[in-house]
Amino acid sequence: MKRLYALLATTAIAATAISPALAADKWDMPMAYSATNYHSENGAKFAKCVTDGTAGKLKIVTHPGGSLFGGNDIKRAVQTGQAPIGERLISAHANEKAIYGVDSIPFLATSFKDSQKLWMAALNKVKAALDADNLVYLYAVPWPPQGLYTKKDVNSTTDLKGVKFRAYNAATARIAALAGMVPVQIEAAELSQALATGVAESFISSGSTGYDRKVWEQLKHFYDVQAWLPRNIVFVNKAAWKALPSAEKKIVKTCAGTAAEDGLAKAQELTSFYLKKLAENGMTVAPPSKQLKSELKGFGDTMTKEWLAKAGAEGKAVVDAYMAK
Repeated sequence: MKRLYALLATTAIAATAISPALAADKWDMPMAYSATNYHSENGAKFAKCVTDGTAGKLKIVTHPGGSLFGGNDIKRAVQTGQAPIGERLISAHANEKAIYGVDSIPFLATSFKDSQKLWMAALNKVKAALDADNLVYLYAVPWPPQGLYTKKDVNSTTDLKGVKFRAYNAATARIAALAGMVPVQIEAAELSQALATGVAESFISSGSTGYDRKVWEQLKHFYDVQAWLPRNIVFVNKAAWKALPSAEKKIVKTCAGTAAEDGLAKAQELTSFYLKKLAENGMTVAPPSKQLKSELKGFGDTMTKEWLAKAGAEGKAVVDAYMAK
């Protein structure tokens, strides 16, 4: 019996000694964009905030550039618990639920101010949609206003017919269809190769994407059409979130709030910087012609009606709330 008691006591002491190590947790965070992109840099700051704030009890490690999961796989990976946390361009999943595409309705909200208004009107419904997908919303950061990248000069949508166009969400695929372009689904990490090999010849995105991918090596024009301001969302697997102690949840939420504010400020700061750099590297940066602007606005009107038809009463409530503010 003495031996048994001694063994139990030794086991208890050992368990006590290793319990702090067992309490520590590591969350790998897949991200789709390059390490130097401001979304990835902001995510790294968020991860450090959490790691430092919890004194290492919860360590978040970011994996940018699609190095852990490709952009198209991140949401599913977090939903199914393959990764506890991740960042994703949420409009890429508008084919799953219309509310995920609310930030990418062309020409509905074309400035940072209007984009914030639209997002606030939609946020609770986005959170509810994520919750139904086994995800917990943490924060979102917008991209700068989206512009049109092309190889050749474009004065009207007629000039776009037959062009191979990078589509990364339902909105860009629909624009391609309306303009008679050929949509090709390409993630940001694959864009440089796609342009270099001729798989894609044009796309709509922010100045950030053009700068990060040095698209001036293949494309010559950027039209500042300011189509919309899509958002990247950071979310957590619901089971992973529930397993966190309350104190750690509080720290994660605080760090997420800071990341949302810092990310928005950085996006606003970098908007003009990106366009300046595109021009410095030989691209023609210009507003669209009156005809092109009018025709694209027509696409936007069509797509707003289509989105409202898909989103139903929920979507109408969001747009009505946005328009009323």
